Amino acid sequence: MAEAVLKQRGRGRFVAERAGSLPAAQVNRIALGVLREVGIPWQGRPPRGLDGLDPEAWDIVITVCDQARQACPLFPGRAVIAHWGTPDPAAVQGDSQEVQRAFREAFRLISQRVDLLLAEPLDGLDRKALQDRLRRIGQTG
Repeated sequence: MAEAVLKQRGRGRFVAERAGSLPAAQVNRIALGVLREVGIPWQGRPPRGLDGLDPEAWDIVITVCDQARQACPLFPGRAVIAHWGTPDPAAVQGDSQEVQRAFREAFRLISQRVDLLLAEPLDGLDRKALQDRLRRIGQTG
């Protein structure tokens, strides 16, 4: 969901890619439904693991689930890494309404943080200032 939100709202300001530490076989249909509800298109790419990332230098790496944070590989160059912890809605046990609520809440949190990122004047920030701002955004919710 984070990739789709950033691509749509960022309007080319960022190149967003996503990968999972333990990717599912297919994109969760409930996540796709939440994106559809809010009018965010999905490009239809299948889930991929961290080894599916291009080996290019990344400027910013943001992890959103704790499993990814633990498994986050080293990125070439000097990527600024921040963690925006978000409960995994796919791990929620309960009836369909509880699961739907969990996905909508995860979307709300990701969406809020992406909006804060896009509102930040990031140009000209040194590495430490950028990391501090990204980490602060990850504490909102």
